[in-house]
Amino acid sequence: MRTTAKVNDGQLVSYIDYGGTGPAVLLLHSFLMDADMFAPQVESLGDTFRLIAMDERGHGGTPADRPFTYWDVARDALGLLDALEVPRCAVVGTSQGGFIAMRMALLAPDRVAALALLGTSATAENPEVAAGYRQLAAAWREHGPTQELLDLNATICLGQYDSTEWQAKWRRLSGEHFDRVLTPLVERDGVLDRAPEIRCPALVLHGSTDAAYPVDRARELAEALPNAESPVIVDGGAHFLSLTDAGAVNPHLRAFLGRSGLA
Repeated sequence: MRTTAKVNDGQLVSYIDYGGTGPAVLLLHSFLMDADMFAPQVESLGDTFRLIAMDERGHGGTPADRPFTYWDVARDALGLLDALEVPRCAVVGTSQGGFIAMRMALLAPDRVAALALLGTSATAENPEVAAGYRQLAAAWREHGPTQELLDLNATICLGQYDSTEWQAKWRRLSGEHFDRVLTPLVERDGVLDRAPEIRCPALVLHGSTDAAYPVDRARELAEALPNAESPVIVDGGAHFLSLTDAGAVNPHLRAFLGRSGLA
């Protein structure tokens, strides 16, 4: 069941703490998703770890009433750990969640015990891709979430995965809200040059058919992280592969978290 906490300067954060006596793992979801994205991990890993799934700013039950960056959301996440009295945990982030997870590790390296980064990138958004996303946002503002726009977003993010549940959620988003949550994505700074500062164990996973970021983003990230293992490339995996390809992903997550001294 979702609950809320006020963190930092009064920012409200919605989250689900699945409980348990195992080591804590914070789950950070992708763009336009929410904590429910991690249902496959809760089912697979909840017997071993205390899983905490957070709705990031502007997503799920967490409001965004002013402009923000992923550094702000990383501070939200650290504030949530404070509220839950979790001094240190592993962090699993998919796509946008990976952007936030890396910034958490840079802001508070003593709080992040291990990082699992899926379908993500440490670079700034490609300007041509960013321009395309802005065009999508403009169409959303002008016409609303048409079926064509919903299908386009689903194809990029989820590939062939059944997106019915998620499209129903996206259909409720206004153009103004879409703009607000898109801006941090297309305007984010790159952190690849700071990746060597992230000393915790790290695992990078990427889908071979990721429609948002090429596999090279995974390889360069794994090479830049001092304690990263060789990247795991999931054959046929889509962009949000912790959801779309959970059967392939979950064994790697369990093994990595175990190797990282968390279980």
